[in-house]
Amino acid sequence: MATDAKNVRFRKQMAKLEAHKRQPDKVKMLPREKIRIRRRCRLCGRPRAVYRKFGICRICFRDLASSGLIPGVQKASW
Repeated sequence: MATDAKNVRFRKQMAKLEAHKRQPDKVKMLPREKIRIRRRCRLCGRPRAVYRKFGICRICFRDLASSGLIPGVQKASW
């Protein structure tokens, strides 16, 4: 339940940030509000180790990459 509530708050913060980027004169956002936005995994909601490029955490990334669901990503071997 707590993770769902945090995901809802995160979505609101990101919506406000996007609105601020589009129209900075209409939507006011303090600098500390920008810093306090914590990125979360889109699949599981984990707040740590989230890759910005994919929007998912390292654990979900590894599972999806091992399954071959992320194009262009393969396990390293040498």
